[in-house]
Amino acid sequence: MPLYHPEATNHQVAAGDPVVGRDAIIRDARGFFTAFPDSTTTLEAMHQDGEWVMIEWSGGATWQGEFAGRPPNGKTFQLRGCGFFHIVDDQIRFQRGYWDRAGWFLQLGIAVE
Repeated sequence: MPLYHPEATNHQVAAGDPVVGRDAIIRDARGFFTAFPDSTTTLEAMHQDGEWVMIEWSGGATWQGEFAGRPPNGKTFQLRGCGFFHIVDDQIRFQRGYWDRAGWFLQLGIAVE
């Protein structure tokens, strides 16, 4: 069974508009992992309340592929954030994440707009 429901929504608040639909979420993830193939994430804490799961995480990576229309520059980043997941019938229906876009882009050498 796929992780995301076909009509799931992933709203990474710092990234802007929500991504709707499993196929779009997969495309987004592929784009990220193409740009940052050595990405790591450490689960710092996890809490569950019924159909909701909340996590705190830390992670980082090296910029190795095209990202945001820009070529890679080999810079690394470290971030911390949190995510909220609504899980129904073993599939994510809704996800919302919070992390520091300005701090991330600063580490990568991208101007924050």
